[in-house]
Amino acid sequence: MSKQPRRWVKEISPPERLDQIFLISQPQLRNTTRGDLYIAAYLSDKSGKINGRMWQASEALFKSLPDEGFVKVKGNAESYQNNVQMIINAIQPVDASEVDMEDFLAASEFDVDEMFERLLTVLRTVKNPHLLELIKLFLDDSDLMAIFKKAPAASNLHHAYLGGLLEHTLSLLELSQRILPHYPKLNADLVIVGLFLHDIGKTKELACDISFKYTDQGQLLGHIVQGLMMIQEKIAQIDNFPVDLKNALLHIIASHHGIKEYGSPVTPAMPEAFAVHHIDNLDSKITMTTSMIENDLGEGRWTPYIRALEMPLFKVRPDDFE
Repeated sequence: MSKQPRRWVKEISPPERLDQIFLISQPQLRNTTRGDLYIAAYLSDKSGKINGRMWQASEALFKSLPDEGFVKVKGNAESYQNNVQMIINAIQPVDASEVDMEDFLAASEFDVDEMFERLLTVLRTVKNPHLLELIKLFLDDSDLMAIFKKAPAASNLHHAYLGGLLEHTLSLLELSQRILPHYPKLNADLVIVGLFLHDIGKTKELACDISFKYTDQGQLLGHIVQGLMMIQEKIAQIDNFPVDLKNALLHIIASHHGIKEYGSPVTPAMPEAFAVHHIDNLDSKITMTTSMIENDLGEGRWTPYIRALEMPLFKVRPDDFE
């Protein structure tokens, strides 16, 4: 299907006629007060979602719609109780292969292949032969690396877009190149490999086929446990991998959230573990807070309360200080 200019959901305003693809979710078949059937659903793209209504629907049409998937919609935007909704005149399912996923899932603004090459540049600085062999096993896993390049770093909050995991990991590795020379007593190889693999479990925790959501395994185990399992599986393929080195790397991964309340089964107990935790936390917090300020549409000087931070953010930037 050729790429056509689309109206983003956040731009739609009544009265407006539309004929384009949306992501449909939570469709329901309901009865009007007169007993007629109608379909209610959410229609969305990466910019937001709106309510959709199709009057004079049929059970057969409803059954043809996916619970979550893509549909071609012809309809009219109208205002209802001060909100925009879509009155659907015609709707039909569309195969995901015909859809440009970047219309529905936000993506990194940076080139994925270039980011990956920069990541490799940092990994090439590792000198420990056992860690080099471990890195090679991960990089040679082409299926895993394909997911690693595509995966988000989170379902929301920070780097929650296609390529977000790679972008976040690269940011940490390049930060390490500025920080490690300042702390020569740190084992640089352990820090670098710890940063490379700290969120590798997110390749299994999060799915991004239609939307960003947790897999069953991700919900049950979480990315830290999954990452530990993945690393141990690779280490098992390496002859004579030192036990202390293995335990140190696994500890770095297990403790990288810093405190147990944030999901780490243990807290940092090595200088390298503290380094990985704080480098990770710095990048995630700066990215999250700057993004929340940029995306807040309110006119006030503060964002709404942000549960993850337990406070609102001051939106006035230093460049705007009087």
